Amino acid sequence: MIKTEHLRLNVDPSDIHSYSDYQKVWKKIAPVKVAMIEQNEQCEHELSEVFVYENHYDKPNGICSALHHVLQLYLWRAAVGFPSWERDDHSIYRIHCPARKGTVWKLKRK
Repeated sequence: MIKTEHLRLNVDPSDIHSYSDYQKVWKKIAPVKVAMIEQNEQCEHELSEVFVYENHYDKPNGICSALHHVLQLYLWRAAVGFPSWERDDHSIYRIHCPARKGTVWKLKRK
């Protein structure tokens, strides 16, 4: 028999029975800080530029639409604490922008 461990994300949708319950769960979902850590070619963003997703439905001012689209795939994972594939630090995600030789961004739960 294979023993499996359960991942605890501190978010249980079965506890939501009202809007008030939803708000309590929403408060457990952390903001996500996004920072450019590598720039390989020209980009409208600057190295070390930082954006914070306070609400994961809203695009921060100044972030380009292409990058925002790619980040949407990983924002919720970072926000609830789902571990990334990074060997050196499972609490961060390193995401490449959609440009062929573009930028690399670090996502981390704030």
